[in-house]
Amino acid sequence: MSTLFDKILIANRGEIALRIQRACRELGIRTVVVHSTADIDAKVVKLADESVCIGPAPSRESYLNIPAIIAAAEVTDAEAIHPGYGFLSENADFADRVEKSGFTFIGPRPDTIRMMGDKVAAKKAMIAAGVPCVPGSEGALTDDPVEITRTARAIGYPVIIKAAGGGGGRGMRVVHTEAALISSVNTTRAEAAAAFNNPDVYMEKFLENPRHIEIQILADEHGNVIHLGERDCSMQRRHQKVLEEAPAPGLTPKQREKIGQRCAEACKRIGYRGAGTIEFLFENGEFYFIEMNTRVQVEHPVTELITGIDIVQEQIRIAAGLPLTLRQKDVVLKGHAIECRVNAEDPFRFTPSPGKVTAWHMPGGPGIRIDSHVYSGYTIPPHYDSMIGKIIAYGDTREQAIARMSSALSEVVIEGVKTNVPLHREILRDTHFEDGGTSIHYLEHVLLRDRNKS
Repeated sequence: MSTLFDKILIANRGEIALRIQRACRELGIRTVVVHSTADIDAKVVKLADESVCIGPAPSRESYLNIPAIIAAAEVTDAEAIHPGYGFLSENADFADRVEKSGFTFIGPRPDTIRMMGDKVAAKKAMIAAGVPCVPGSEGALTDDPVEITRTARAIGYPVIIKAAGGGGGRGMRVVHTEAALISSVNTTRAEAAAAFNNPDVYMEKFLENPRHIEIQILADEHGNVIHLGERDCSMQRRHQKVLEEAPAPGLTPKQREKIGQRCAEACKRIGYRGAGTIEFLFENGEFYFIEMNTRVQVEHPVTELITGIDIVQEQIRIAAGLPLTLRQKDVVLKGHAIECRVNAEDPFRFTPSPGKVTAWHMPGGPGIRIDSHVYSGYTIPPHYDSMIGKIIAYGDTREQAIARMSSALSEVVIEGVKTNVPLHREILRDTHFEDGGTSIHYLEHVLLRDRNKS
């Protein structure tokens, strides 16, 4: 029987680094935090058992610097490396380097990350496993314009061209007419080659009014796989999630069980290990696979609150070789949870707003959880993602969760920088959000409407 690690290196920053550190402390595991020069005053650095500066502020010279991270693990005698999300978390070469250097990578095997990182390969794997996919090309598009045109006609316009190595809303282009097809394919190819070092693109039917629903998976090395229900992440702007909730409004227990079991079976089939999220577009009662994220998600807290399962601790146990202690029948969804991502940005122009936080007061009360690394006097650096925290509200019902989140947002005080809290307050007052089940395009339409009014 494997035992847990004595020391884990956290290869990330911000709120997720602090989240991992807290999980480790509960398990009695010491932590090593790597950081850039810009993060010397970060809360997670101050609370770490050990910290190592791995480079200057730019990510490519610090948080994406693989040799520096491996060296930090070596000099501190860490046993495992947790990548969090973003940065190197879905970099198969990094995972491979970690394992070959004698450390445990807290995540899936490198070959699994590589397969799921290639959207064409991922789609093929899911089709083979019986997971429903959006109608589209069999694989990467050829260079033949005639064949590309024939494929688009068979699918039916509008279609969407996607980069095989893309993700996070990047490398996609919607095509409404045949006249724009070939130029759109060529442009997306060029962008994909530049951004992802992979020019392959594929084509899918563009769904007009879908929701974004994802299934959380946990899988161990012993062939045990469970799903923890779904999250609705449809409140998005430019393919970036703004607010998430669990469970998804309007989804029936029968729909949940059917898609959850298919996802679990797919993960068992490909030999998946660790925590993972399978993302779908959901329209007219049907699920369509879009991608799998082979890491912990930003929005994992809403699932933790409705299941009572610590996903980060489960990641660590799985990486240590321990079998899952839960079976599917043990997973019970209770209540409702909503998460608002707090970004340091103009709430309606969305321009970044780094700088010194002169006042910081977060809400409390029943059912409120705050995941953030920020404190009064902290300076938000301009070099990284603008997310500075998450407010999560839990209630016995969705209505109670909304009421608690509305109350929590009214208590927030952040001065010195702009944040998107005013936008969240507006979303919580929106009647369509209150009804539940808005599409991934809804927030964009609301923002465009309000912009045209002003």
